[in-house]
Amino acid sequence: MSDLSALRDETLAAVAAASEEGALDAVRVAALGKKGSITALLAMLGKMSPDERRGAGAAINALKDEVTQALGERRALLKGAALDARLKAESLDVTLPVRPAGIETGRIHPISQVFDEVTAIFADMGFAVAEGPDIESDDYNFTKLNFPPGHPAREMHDTFFFAPDANGERKLLRTHTSPVQVRTMLTQKPPIRVICPGRTYRTDFDQTHTPQFHQVEGLVIDKSANLGNLKWLLEEFCKAFFEVKDVKMRFRPSFFPFTSPSVEVDIQCRRRGGEIRFGEGEDWLEVLGCGMVHANVLRNCGIDPDEYQGFAWGMGLDRIAMLKYGLPDLRDLFDGDLRWIRHYGFRPLEIPTLAGGLSG
Repeated sequence: MSDLSALRDETLAAVAAASEEGALDAVRVAALGKKGSITALLAMLGKMSPDERRGAGAAINALKDEVTQALGERRALLKGAALDARLKAESLDVTLPVRPAGIETGRIHPISQVFDEVTAIFADMGFAVAEGPDIESDDYNFTKLNFPPGHPAREMHDTFFFAPDANGERKLLRTHTSPVQVRTMLTQKPPIRVICPGRTYRTDFDQTHTPQFHQVEGLVIDKSANLGNLKWLLEEFCKAFFEVKDVKMRFRPSFFPFTSPSVEVDIQCRRRGGEIRFGEGEDWLEVLGCGMVHANVLRNCGIDPDEYQGFAWGMGLDRIAMLKYGLPDLRDLFDGDLRWIRHYGFRPLEIPTLAGGLSG
């Protein structure tokens, strides 16, 4: 038994001294392998008498169990130490700086901003917002607006037409938001007071024109609407939109098939250093077209021109956005460049109001 005690002390000391799993496995093989020291003792039990075997077998098996347990504990300890060393050697900083909230990084596109500004101004004047489809019929886009088939005025619009349908009718992408006025007059009884903002389409593309652009048109129909009302309304709009105390405007005769008389409107400005300032200067800049609604348009929409009259106006949202915020190229509005939107965009939740200021 003294030999067994010495073997125990030697084997456990070897287990404790193993510094890595390979050395520990060598100790295991030396003690418990096929030719191991403890295995050899177990093999000798068959040559002993029953009484000797009973006492020696219990002692040898107890030693085997103790060594097996020590090997397991040492292996777990070595594995943990190896994992800690590897994690320390191969550590990565997986933490990231806190991302700014979307409310801080997001920006409102200038066109959306101008849309909200225009809506806020006219809503304060009692106007509702009317909308309609981008794909229109020739009847709503042209005929009901006093563009007879074959009329030269149709050539004023470079139109995207679709292929004829089964009935031979050619749908088109609306060239202005005036069809929304038609739909409004067909479905509502006067008095009518609406603005019609939205996308429009024409086959044109350069620094100041794009195939798809944005317009806002306005319509007033009642029994007493007149050019004096229209002039006051447009002056008040320009003062509010360009955020100036006073504007000077001039109204020049023009031609639009759907209004009579028709007028183009210029606003006084000063050009200096590549920028335009309104409410001062000696230059003039065209900003919109307007006029009294043509009697034929009223008849086409089921309104008696002997009882009702009205006025309408239209302007490009893209154009007035460029004028107000100094945007040099219309095409930039549609490029989707994040650097551009971060520079020209507006912070979210800064909703335009007449009380708080349109542009913050």
